Amino acid sequence: MKLLLKLEEAAQFALALVLFNQLPFAWWWFPALLLLPDLSMLGYLVNPRIGAYAYNFFHHKAVAVVVGATGFLLVSPVLMLTGVLLFGHSAMDRLFGYGLKYADGFDHTHLGRIGKNAVRPTGEELPSGKPRVSNPSIS
Repeated sequence: MKLLLKLEEAAQFALALVLFNQLPFAWWWFPALLLLPDLSMLGYLVNPRIGAYAYNFFHHKAVAVVVGATGFLLVSPVLMLTGVLLFGHSAMDRLFGYGLKYADGFDHTHLGRIGKNAVRPTGEELPSGKPRVSNPSIS
């Protein structure tokens, strides 16, 4: 299932590239602006709750679609670019395992824990044959 979800995110990132190619901007604008939504992490300087809200707003694909569609309806290339970049960035983040954040901290995402608190296989097997996992913060 994890591979299927990654393939889906890769396809969405490819869609963002295709949509960007239809816009009247030079190719280098896409890589130059792709990481701009991560500035929303500055909200974590205030506190984890504000950081999570800011991060989730700029990494929510529905926001990207609304911004891009608004740009299309208003014939605004800048708004269309913004929507495509938000969508592509969110797909790229999820492809790398960075999901939407919970308010208790940056490392707790809807895709699971990330960083040093991530759940990792221990190499042992359960009686069911599935790998045993360990959370370093608990052990």
